[in-house]
Amino acid sequence: MGGSSPCASCKLLRRRCAKDCIFAPYFPSDDPHKFAIVHKVFGASNVSKMLQELPIQQRGDAVSSLVYEANARVRDPVYGCVGAISYLENQVSQLQMQLAVAQTEILCIQMQQESTQILQDHKLFLLPTNNNLDTISQYLNSASSVIQDPPPLKRESLWT
Repeated sequence: MGGSSPCASCKLLRRRCAKDCIFAPYFPSDDPHKFAIVHKVFGASNVSKMLQELPIQQRGDAVSSLVYEANARVRDPVYGCVGAISYLENQVSQLQMQLAVAQTEILCIQMQQESTQILQDHKLFLLPTNNNLDTISQYLNSASSVIQDPPPLKRESLWT
């Protein structure tokens, strides 16, 4: 950063901040904790090497990732980010199961409602109404006119 105030890394490491300090754009002096945690987990030398190997446009994202990983390592020294990811994956699985159960319950309720509606529709059809009775009586009258009594059978004996 040069003249005015050193970056957080140079301040923590107690050195003079050069104009071309690789840490200055990513670790400003107003956020010293950001560099302190990254330095504690990865070391200033390693972070410097990582940043030098990356193109300038990718360094900001890399620093964000390093800060996130360092915070995760401080919270969970064994698993770090992997522990957080595993926890979130378990939560997603549990929520997916809850969603499947809820969808199944909705489907069951819909099927019950449909079957109830079908039963109600059939009951309405089967209940005698004036229209139904008129239709049935007309059908029976027309059927009776078509069906005629058969002619009487003659009684004949086989032995006569």
